[in-house]
Amino acid sequence: MIPDALRPLWTAPRAPGAPARVWRDWVLAALLVPTAVIEVVQRPDATWGPVALVVALVAVLALLWRRTHPLGAVLAVFGTLIVIDAAILVVGGVGPFGLYTTACVLLLTYALTRWGSGREVVLGLAAVLVASALGIAGDFTGVAEAVLGVVFILTPAGIGAWVRLASTSRLRERDQVRLREREQLARELHDTVAHHVSAIAVRAQAGRVVAATDPSAALDALLVIEGEASRALSEMRLMVSALRDDDGAELTPQRGVADIERLATAGPPRVEVTLSGDLDGLRPAVGAALYRLAQESVTNALRHARYASGVRVDVTADEASVRLTVVDDGELQGRVGTGYGLVGMTERASLLGGTLDAGPGQERGWTVVAVLPRTGAVA
Repeated sequence: MIPDALRPLWTAPRAPGAPARVWRDWVLAALLVPTAVIEVVQRPDATWGPVALVVALVAVLALLWRRTHPLGAVLAVFGTLIVIDAAILVVGGVGPFGLYTTACVLLLTYALTRWGSGREVVLGLAAVLVASALGIAGDFTGVAEAVLGVVFILTPAGIGAWVRLASTSRLRERDQVRLREREQLARELHDTVAHHVSAIAVRAQAGRVVAATDPSAALDALLVIEGEASRALSEMRLMVSALRDDDGAELTPQRGVADIERLATAGPPRVEVTLSGDLDGLRPAVGAALYRLAQESVTNALRHARYASGVRVDVTADEASVRLTVVDDGELQGRVGTGYGLVGMTERASLLGGTLDAGPGQERGWTVVAVLPRTGAVA
């Protein structure tokens, strides 16, 4: 039974991106194997020399699988050491066992915590501690030396855990940035396509009404519908392409304040656009946000403002800020201040250090007021 506090550690998956054997691993093995052979030859006093050489060779070969099979590599080496240390305890009177080359096992403890799963880390460290305890018992020289020995063998494991945590944090941060980018792109898709589709629906309804009495007006409506559909399809393709591209695709040039005037053709009902003040020199992010806020507000008015005779869009700039006001005179029945569109508008404004208020007008209709700083608050 695993305590709840330890369950996340036990069930943690392996770290992603573990590399297979690379040329450095083969070079390391090529250097350590002859080193172990030379050491056992030059140290005739080494305890159980041939056995120590076999253990060293097992440790060197295990390094080749330390990333892809961290637990297996650790168990192969430290399991062998457990057996040998236990045999030394039984026999007794045996001097220190092992070659200096065997110190390469430190790379195994590093790889265990760097690449292994939570279950592998727990089981592997348990084997390391058992082997260390048996080794200390067989060659006990004092408490201080024993503590230093354990610290020495576990220090690489701590470094591996720290490197893994840092790498995981970077990956998580990158994923969060990508998620925010994709959310923004999804919001752009919603804003753009919803506007075009609303215009298509309104024009289609108008064309159906006048088709019998004024065929030319119906033809004009079809031309508008064709244009809106083409633009919607084009922008959808751009957005979907960007969402599929992990490296961030280049999008179509951002709309700005000057493009708000194009919303005057979105009706019926009639849409009036007024731009006043110094609108030059705005940051592109501010201009794009103003356009999207105006577009979403007009789209919502066309979609929800029943019996509206017109929609008014006013953009006024002063030295410090830009104020966007969108007002319609439709009925309020069925209109509430919730929904994805309004949430997205509020997020846009807040990201730039601005505010957005939406609600019923003083007499009738719906009013949206957004105030953004000229320079924005984005880094």
